[in-house]
Amino acid sequence: MAQQNDDVKPVAELNYEEARDELVETVRCLEQGGLSLDDSLALWERGEELGQRCEELLAGAHKRIEEALATHTDTETIGDAEDTVDGSTDN
Repeated sequence: MAQQNDDVKPVAELNYEEARDELVETVRCLEQGGLSLDDSLALWERGEELGQRCEELLAGAHKRIEEALATHTDTETIGDAEDTVDGSTDN
């Protein structure tokens, strides 16, 4: 059940969902067994690459979320400071 190299998209070009779905299928094929040693090793190696790709994409998404939250927090801090200044000038 090894995939033909002509049909396989390079791991670096896969988005998260594509990499995850292919990884799930790869694990399923390996768990079923019945493959030659060479095919099993090729699938294992591809699975390792897919897992790493998923981790990279998740780390990138996590970083984007942290940056967005930091920007949001900074904006709130600036807004709070402006409210304090505005409030103190009314006295």
